[in-house]
Amino acid sequence: MRILHTSDWHLGRSFHRVNMLGAQSAFIDHLVAVVRERGVQAVVVSGDVYDRAVPALAAVELFDDALHRLADLGVPTVMISGNHDSARRLGVGAGLIGRAGIHLRTAPTACGTPVVLTDAHGEVAFYGLPYLEPALVKDEFGVEKAGHEAVLAAAMDRVRADLAGRPPGTRSVVLAHAFVTGGRPSDSERDITVGGVASVPAGVFDGADYVALGHLHGSQTLTERVRYSGSPLPYSFSEAAHRKSMWLLDLGGDGSVTAERVDCPVPRPLARIRGRLEELLVDPALMRHEEAWVEATLTDPVRPAEPMARLTERFPHTLSLVFDPERAPEASGMSYARRLAGRSDRQIAEDFVAHVRGTGPDDRERTVLQDAFDAVRADEAVREVAR
Repeated sequence: MRILHTSDWHLGRSFHRVNMLGAQSAFIDHLVAVVRERGVQAVVVSGDVYDRAVPALAAVELFDDALHRLADLGVPTVMISGNHDSARRLGVGAGLIGRAGIHLRTAPTACGTPVVLTDAHGEVAFYGLPYLEPALVKDEFGVEKAGHEAVLAAAMDRVRADLAGRPPGTRSVVLAHAFVTGGRPSDSERDITVGGVASVPAGVFDGADYVALGHLHGSQTLTERVRYSGSPLPYSFSEAAHRKSMWLLDLGGDGSVTAERVDCPVPRPLARIRGRLEELLVDPALMRHEEAWVEATLTDPVRPAEPMARLTERFPHTLSLVFDPERAPEASGMSYARRLAGRSDRQIAEDFVAHVRGTGPDDRERTVLQDAFDAVRADEAVREVAR
């Protein structure tokens, strides 16, 4: 069976101040063309269809257009909700939409109930594991302590139990939205850390012929059977080195997997440049970036006048300007934003304790802080579901 694996569309998201809806529409055109021209027999979308729980109308209209076009091709599509989606909103009408061959899997209770498709070699069971917020689903899966590994392991137990009751030779594809150990994150994914742990081991998914992952925005191969497709478009400058693509997979009758990357169209390349302003304006090696979206880091010891205006004369698509002077001031003179850059909420809280008290928190206090942050995240997730 030929399968197209994609994820993390983030419909409605912008890139800095650039509206990406046109680029997202071009990606949908590309997706439909690949399905039609490459003989795709099933499409899987591994979460984060939208960028927010309540998406803009234009994003909903684009999603609706994508569903109609995929249904018109007569190629079954399986989608799960991600941590950016509202599972309940995305899943509205799933039963009716399923009759058109578009199978939305957004409910944790359905993890062990597959979409079963057939090819010349027999049945392929597609199991959709939507993003599982541990605090919200731990009771459903009967786990004592909320954690990503525990709830995903329990969900996979249901998958394996269902698969064991199916005819011998039934192949399986699992869709999941999670941070799996070994994956390389970027700056554009939302933090899903719980209890100080963000990732789960790939071994959680043992037993599946192929695991189609979503969440991380870079296309990655963790094992030959466990892959991230990555986002089809860039959403932060940390993705400057990414090759945006989808996985075109051939699942053999014996469960073997062969994979090919299919590139996605991007409106412009991304470039990160660094140096003193006057050097950046004349460096011939930077000519290749003149039509790219640019993030410029200026290292001038003294901030130059009108740096953005001068940069955009050469690099008209400069979107981000960062200052990192070569003779940086002492830490006490750094801006608040600079002092916090790259630090987690828990690290910031621990630094605050150390600043006020003179000593950092002990192990018991660190646990209290982490539990407090986990409780806030869980409360936010509950309120988002209720919106």
